[in-house]
Amino acid sequence: MMPGRTEAGCDEAGRGCLAGPVSCAAVILPPDFSHPLLNDSKKLTERQRDMLRPVIEREALAWCVVMVSAAEIDEINILQASITGMQRAVSGLDIRPDHILVDGNRFSPHPLGIPHTTVVHGDASYASIAAASVLAKTHRDELMNKLASEFPQYGWAKNKAYPTKAHRQAIEQYGPTPYHRLTFRLT
Repeated sequence: MMPGRTEAGCDEAGRGCLAGPVSCAAVILPPDFSHPLLNDSKKLTERQRDMLRPVIEREALAWCVVMVSAAEIDEINILQASITGMQRAVSGLDIRPDHILVDGNRFSPHPLGIPHTTVVHGDASYASIAAASVLAKTHRDELMNKLASEFPQYGWAKNKAYPTKAHRQAIEQYGPTPYHRLTFRLT
């Protein structure tokens, strides 16, 4: 980060899932923020992510998590839903950043004209993107655990709606729920 410049890291979770929203987060960390566990959320255990979440939420200068529903994903496609969700998360920050760092290689200009940089594997290189990765994942997992109690037969408490064999078999047996992404290959 350049001195005096406020950067928001952005990432999403749940892009490859068959059900539930895509969760998008934006985080602005203090310039001196450091935590030995902070890394790409996929490289952390569930326990480590759950330990980091309150630290990030407490220490961040600003953070926002936005969910884009399965219905909206079906309407605009998963890539556009991810980009739209990250833009909404940035717009929801209490502090307007000077720059946006986005995990991945695709993004669209922010409606507020905030410049951005895409970084492939940015969640392993930038603390703010890693923090956004953790928040996106933990907030989505929390929601999928709640939805799992409503639809236990799909195993979402365990698979978080990713396309496991058991999840696909449950869809075949019980059909899709209102939370399934109907434009995805479900079985």
